[in-house]
Amino acid sequence: MPEARRLIEFLEKAFLGVIAAMTVVAMGQEVWRVIGEGRVELKDLLLMFIYAEVLGMIGAYYSNNRIPISLPLFIAITALSRMIVLQGKDLSPSILLYESGAILMIAVACFVIRARPPRREGTPGDDKS
Repeated sequence: MPEARRLIEFLEKAFLGVIAAMTVVAMGQEVWRVIGEGRVELKDLLLMFIYAEVLGMIGAYYSNNRIPISLPLFIAITALSRMIVLQGKDLSPSILLYESGAILMIAVACFVIRARPPRREGTPGDDKS
């Protein structure tokens, strides 16, 4: 059984390495596109921020062997914000309310997670968040 666990851990870290490499390539492509266009827009900055957050999440996993639950939530907030920016002014006000409500709910979740008392290792229900 320990061999299977080591294999799974190796594959997990290998795939995270692939994701990190692909994220760096995507960042480079985005920078190259922005340089080619000669202008930076808010949607470009939000996309680069998502890439940076993905790299931060991978770095957190490599250093601590766990991913804080707040990092994917921050990525979700940034992605929803980018989606609102990309949709522009043509979208229905109700859609905008739903999307902003989703951002608010995720932000409240981040607050609740950060406000809870820290758990000690090995306590029941420890989800490594």
